[in-house]
Amino acid sequence: MNQFSNENLPSLLMNLYGNSGEAIFFFDRNGKVLTMNSAAKDILDKDVYEQMMAGSTGAICRTCRGYTSSDELQTCHSCYMSNPDENISSFQVYFDTKGKGVIPYSGSIHTIDEESGIRVFMLRDLTQQFKTQEELNQKLMMKRVIKAQEDERKRLSRELHDSVAQEMLSSLVDLRVLKYMNIDEEVLKKVQQTEGSLMRLLDDIRHLSVELRPATLDDLGLEAAFRTHFKWIEKNYGLIIHFHPELESKRYEGEVETVVYRICQEAVFNALKYAEVDELVVRLYEAVGFLYLVVVDEGKGFELKNTDPKGTGLGIYSMKERAELVDGNLQIRSEIGKGTVIQLEVPVVEGGGNK
Repeated sequence: MNQFSNENLPSLLMNLYGNSGEAIFFFDRNGKVLTMNSAAKDILDKDVYEQMMAGSTGAICRTCRGYTSSDELQTCHSCYMSNPDENISSFQVYFDTKGKGVIPYSGSIHTIDEESGIRVFMLRDLTQQFKTQEELNQKLMMKRVIKAQEDERKRLSRELHDSVAQEMLSSLVDLRVLKYMNIDEEVLKKVQQTEGSLMRLLDDIRHLSVELRPATLDDLGLEAAFRTHFKWIEKNYGLIIHFHPELESKRYEGEVETVVYRICQEAVFNALKYAEVDELVVRLYEAVGFLYLVVVDEGKGFELKNTDPKGTGLGIYSMKERAELVDGNLQIRSEIGKGTVIQLEVPVVEGGGNK
């Protein structure tokens, strides 16, 4: 046997009892508290503790708010204390604790001396586990919501491009035929005006289709989607975007490409709307297992501590949320009068994560 012989066991058990972060109670067969450790005492209100020490058999009920059964989240039906001969290795229970309110615990209750009916009741705080689970659930829910949004954007984009735009183009062809027919000057002028209106409307529909979800993103990837988007930005707003792609047409998971595209789209939009610049730089590259997006402008800049949603606030929040969905890290550096740098790094399969 090793150095921890049976002679050391009582001392070790006493250290465990006294120093454990778990609340430990000892009850007799009738539900009377025999003793408890300091962790158990710390979660009890003074009056509950005094009742337990005075020998009240129902004192535990004053702080317990029920356990979780297969039918109810919190119930007192078939209480875990009601059967002194039953051992329960693990169950969830809620206690109204001193200064912290109702806390979820993982509980266990075991008979340690059958002859005298002494049982040990142990509680482990589940607050951190619940918080972690809630954060995970929120992240998964956000992923599902964004995926549903992108799927619906894709459907609407295809519908606009394949149906509405095609019908509009067909109407334009029919209208142009009228110009070669024998019609008077006034009618011809009206036809030309209508043709111009339809052309502008067709351009708007095509732009809306791309804004909803560019087909090039799904078909050709990030580089092609960015080139198309930046070309449109330059044509319509005069903002020159110096694009430096270094991916060699590599493809990534659909979720990663969507996140990178949307974050870049938001960053460029913010620069266009608030930075008061005529040009900016976008760099896209991969290094040591990470995909990097860098957007740089030398415009007005802003105070990072300013959380006012007017202006960049909600856009930054949205970008950070999207980055977290793919375990990415979004860094923003900005200073009044010295421009803004937005850098996104997303972990990918070494070598590009090709589709």
